[in-house]
Formats: sequence, structure tokens, C-alpha cells
Amino acid sequence: MGILFRRFEDMKAWQEADVLALEIYIRLKLNKDFSYKDQIQRAAVSIMNNIAEGFERSSNRAFINHLLIAKGSCGEVRSMLKLGLQLGYFVDADYQSMLLRSTTISKMLQGLVNGLVDEKTK
Repeated sequence: MGILFRRFEDMKAWQEADVLALEIYIRLKLNKDFSYKDQIQRAAVSIMNNIAEGFERSSNRAFINHLLIAKGSCGEVRSMLKLGLQLGYFVDADYQSMLLRSTTISKMLQGLVNGLVDEKTK
């Protein structure tokens, strides 16, 4: 892939996912809509955990699969963020910040997938 990581914690995508999950937890700390809060928090944590789990697997195929699951979780977070904005759970500036971070993570994940697929075809 050209870029080698020794630990998943060194990956920018994982670092950004960590920040996103933390930001969501902080923003919803006092929120009483436990169903909404649980769903978006689980989706956000899924991003970082799937990056980590896939990294620790022994094959590129498994890593790609976990990266794609993480990418799907990014979509879920974006969908939940929109609902949260509509329900008044986020102010627009916080929504925009988390939306941008989620979109950026999704692009990073696609770049990693593309790089791993390219490696397989070499």
C-alpha cells in the first residue's frame, strides 16, 4: 500500500474516528433520548473499532471488509447527525463540524480500501 502502519493508532482515519466518537459522546452527554444517543454512539464507536479490528486481522481481504463496515458506519453517523439536527440535539456549528469529520473519515477509508485493492492486483 505504500504507507505502512505499525499500529492502528497511527492511522489518521482511526485518530479522526476517535475524535468523532468522543465529540458525539460529549455533545450528547445530557441528552435524555437514550435510544437516539445509543444508536449514534454505537455507530461512531463502530467506525474506530472496525478500523482497529480489521488492522489486527491477518489478511488484506479481512482488513478491506472491516474498512467497508467502518465506512458504512460513517454513513449511519451522518444520517443520525441529520436527524439529531432536525430534533434540535445539535446546534448547526456542531452538526457541520461532525458532518465534515465523518465525511472526511469516509473518504480516508475509501482511499485505504483502494490502496489495499491496488496492492492485491500488483
